[in-house]
Amino acid sequence: MPHAALTPVFVGLRTGLHVLFAALAVLVIVRAVISPTESSIAIVALTLVMMATYGIGAANPRTARRRGRVLRLLWLAALTLEWVVLLWLTPEAAYLVFPLFFLYLHLLGPWWGAAAIVVATATTICALGIHSGWSLGGVIGPLVGAGVALLIGLGYQALAREAEQREALMRELIATRDQLAATEHEAGVLAERARLAREIHDTLAQGLSSIQMLLYAAEKADPERPGAEHIRLARETAAGSLADARRFIRELTPPDLDDRGLGGALRRLADSQWAAQGLHVNVRVSDALDLPMHVQTALLRIAQGAIANVIQHAHATTATITLAADHDRLQFTIADDGEGFDPDQAAIESLGRSDSFGLQATRERAEQLGGSLTIDTRPGEGTRLTIDLTAEQTT
Repeated sequence: MPHAALTPVFVGLRTGLHVLFAALAVLVIVRAVISPTESSIAIVALTLVMMATYGIGAANPRTARRRGRVLRLLWLAALTLEWVVLLWLTPEAAYLVFPLFFLYLHLLGPWWGAAAIVVATATTICALGIHSGWSLGGVIGPLVGAGVALLIGLGYQALAREAEQREALMRELIATRDQLAATEHEAGVLAERARLAREIHDTLAQGLSSIQMLLYAAEKADPERPGAEHIRLARETAAGSLADARRFIRELTPPDLDDRGLGGALRRLADSQWAAQGLHVNVRVSDALDLPMHVQTALLRIAQGAIANVIQHAHATTATITLAADHDRLQFTIADDGEGFDPDQAAIESLGRSDSFGLQATRERAEQLGGSLTIDTRPGEGTRLTIDLTAEQTT
């Protein structure tokens, strides 16, 4: 079992079961030695054999699990058969039925394990009645032991299931955390590339362009003046440097946005990738809208993640991407005509699930831009995601 907060509890319970079985087996041997009968030697020998059989299965439970369920059941059957023969020889063997109860529940499951406990309890009561005569204690004792074993065994299984669920949840949370860290790193890299592209465009490229224009004007004003060839060489050098600067800008700009901006990138995706997956996407984004590169990059990634969720989960036929802007507000909307969902129920069901990360990543990107994400959806009525930004956040 993987390490968890409940692991010491399980180890303690298993260790207690082993100690209990060994102590009861020693008790049977001691009684056979103290009160010798014709069967004492057989009782001691069979008890030692039963202890050895128990030790084989308890020594390495992981190896036993790998060997398969059939071998485990054969081991339990051999242990039970040895106990039945020992119970026939001495009534003290009735004590050993208590640790067997836990083995039945653990290896046979709650239903078959409970049935085996009922059979073992009835066998114990009959054996005590045959050996020592029928009495109230001989009936109540095994019944009480069976009830206690059932309660403890079922409680153990409930704890084991809870531990497995906690482990699964932790694995999902760790995977989501790693994925979120990778996405944040990617977003940071893209934002830095966009920032460098803006800086080169606004400073170096603009400066080289101005230098080139001034040198061209000086060259044209008097092409025969002394030093004109140096002016021409300087202009050509500035033109080459400007071409290099523009190449750097293109390489730093996300490839989806390198020619016609956000609107052109979305239309290319709608006409190729998304259409090939059976979703018709209407893009209502103006190419004339001038947004900073980091904002365009973030909105493009948001649209890609949202449309991926639509294709995977919504079973929609049409989606619409809209970018509306005025002097102080920008609103980016992705709407679909799919199945929709109940946001409250989805929030409960998504706990510990990695497939809810797409929506979480969208919210993270919106918050990185300083904006907010609004989800408007109902079962059977489609879904609308809206990113709201102010003018200050898009500069």
